[in-house]
Amino acid sequence: MTLFGINGVRGTANRDLSPEKALQIGKAIGRTYGRRIALATDARDSADMLKSAVSAGIMSVGCDIVDLGILPTPTLQYYVKTHDDITGGVVITASHNPPDYNGFKFIREDGIEATRAEEQTIESFCSTDIAPAEWSEIGEMTKGTGAIIEHVDAVVSHVDADAIRAAKLTVCIDCANGATCIATPLLLKKLNVKAFTINADPQSESPGRSSEPTEENIAPLMALTAQVGADLGAAHDGDGDRTIFVTEKGDYVIGDVSLALIAKAMLQEHKGKVITPVSSSAIVEDVVEGNGGLLKYTAVGSHVVVKKMEENMAVFGGEENGSMVFPEIQLCRDGLMTFAKMLECVAKNGPLSEQMSAFERYHNVKRNVPCPDAMKSKLLDHFSDGVAGNRVETVDGLKIYFDDGWILLRPSTTEELFRIYSESKDEAIAQNRAEEYESEALSFLGSS
Repeated sequence: MTLFGINGVRGTANRDLSPEKALQIGKAIGRTYGRRIALATDARDSADMLKSAVSAGIMSVGCDIVDLGILPTPTLQYYVKTHDDITGGVVITASHNPPDYNGFKFIREDGIEATRAEEQTIESFCSTDIAPAEWSEIGEMTKGTGAIIEHVDAVVSHVDADAIRAAKLTVCIDCANGATCIATPLLLKKLNVKAFTINADPQSESPGRSSEPTEENIAPLMALTAQVGADLGAAHDGDGDRTIFVTEKGDYVIGDVSLALIAKAMLQEHKGKVITPVSSSAIVEDVVEGNGGLLKYTAVGSHVVVKKMEENMAVFGGEENGSMVFPEIQLCRDGLMTFAKMLECVAKNGPLSEQMSAFERYHNVKRNVPCPDAMKSKLLDHFSDGVAGNRVETVDGLKIYFDDGWILLRPSTTEELFRIYSESKDEAIAQNRAEEYESEALSFLGSS
């Protein structure tokens, strides 16, 4: 099994990610990024064990560590970006995965997540015998302070804080007992926003909900938002790089809609390119083109989106899972900046439900077909051979456009699954098309 998945390294703590493996990863990080490494964790119980091991590895090859404690991933990234003495960063987190999981995200000197080439370098070091430093050259660990304040202040400076304060908003926030438990309440305090909080103490042994902010998992937040008459509800994932929203009526807002809404706000400020994966809803394309922007598609994965944004000097980018990137502050997914920008949208443009009502409604259906790795390319070729006379997109799998919607067929990069995404303005068409392609995939695999 390869070390890296679609976003860093993840696995079951003390099994897939043992202290021994973390020690070797630490040595590899030291060799890759050198000199002075910023380190942070989310709130998982296994964080201290893995931090001790990875820190020992980093220091054993002669590199220093700045321990920043529990931080949102984008806060660590902002710290790395803005401190000239820091040459790289490590966040110990499994993001939205269950409490028994943990992982590592690796950050370059500029605050951007490691490239695939850098991941390959780290992975190659992990399989080699890395020589330790001399005893007199062993690295040191110091405690760092101020990271949360610096990041929050930067976020506040990149939104219309006066408009938000004047609106005297009330919100409900679910921090998933994760890394945002200090940062998000501080952000709201600085913006004069009254907050009702749930799952707002850092813990992972018995968290109030799963780290993934799905509609099912944040049902209590939805009920609370409607009950107290809040202007908005928001839920983070475990490491705070994503934010999902709830309307003032307590309705769940799918990530594509919030992405479109904020894209509209960004393009009204600065015309330019917007980057999103090929799996995003057509609503994003409608809004971007309708507001004078140019939409460019990428493969699925935040690192791909960020790279494309950097190459195209994009003004905004994001994914349908609540991930949004604001290059004016930093080129990474930033759940705090996402939250602040949505507060600005509500403060200036009124209730979220009313803003959403101006968008056309699209229906999305997703299917996962069990598929061995050896069959993924064959199944994709099978579907490609059957395309005729349709507009297609091949940036990630095969996306086929129809007059009444589209279908996306792509092999999973992390699991033995073949993913099917279907969208149409007509719910029945979206459903039927997904079922049709799922049936064809199963038939092909069964006969092969």
